[in-house]
Amino acid sequence: MDYSYLGSGKIWLREIGGSAGLTQVGNASQLNFSVTEDTKELKDFTQPGGGTYNEVRRISAVEMSATLHDLSAANLARALYGATSTETAATVTDEAHADIIGGELVPTNYLPSAITTVKKGATTLTVNVDYTVEPSGIVPILGGGGGLAAGDDIAITYTKAAQDIVQAIVNSGKEYELLFDGLNEARSGKRTRVRAWRVKVGALAQLALIGEEYAAMEVTGKLLKDTTKTGAGISQYFKIDLEA
Repeated sequence: MDYSYLGSGKIWLREIGGSAGLTQVGNASQLNFSVTEDTKELKDFTQPGGGTYNEVRRISAVEMSATLHDLSAANLARALYGATSTETAATVTDEAHADIIGGELVPTNYLPSAITTVKKGATTLTVNVDYTVEPSGIVPILGGGGGLAAGDDIAITYTKAAQDIVQAIVNSGKEYELLFDGLNEARSGKRTRVRAWRVKVGALAQLALIGEEYAAMEVTGKLLKDTTKTGAGISQYFKIDLEA
């Protein structure tokens, strides 16, 4: 029987203790389990030259690592110990911004899809005369037709875009059940399923926001013992199903 393996597939996660089911993390180019051992050796002292008289090997840890290419709000929140929320598209009227400085960005509270008006008091300012529009807000121009001066207060009316929001580093690390629903291309698409009962996901070490390659999130974690899995020959860490 040929058991060559070249894998692809989907990774699903379920927060332990949460109310949601297994959800897909999206496109992932790697998923690895790494087993490390703690070795106890008894040296052979009965003769010159030494050697090993006895040895005990114990599993010390099972590490998980994955490379994710979908930088979704859910994935970012998992890797940044964060929380997510959403905003629907809507009009924000007269959002106040105080003490402006010419040439410096005034970011709106939400991502704008369109800037409708900018006012100084009752005076409506003119785009490209009193301010320029940037993806995240406006940049005031002092001394234009509206007479903007440093330290003035302004009000911005705009349409906020529908958006997902991630508040980073507001939670502790969470535990997840992980299911890999894989296909073995080396065996004509035979299925390979791996279920890890408890995975503690670590924090993201690096978030690349500018680069010349597609962004990737390198996520690591550790498999923990699940004491609810009982019975002779039943793994409390993970199991593998291989389609015959």
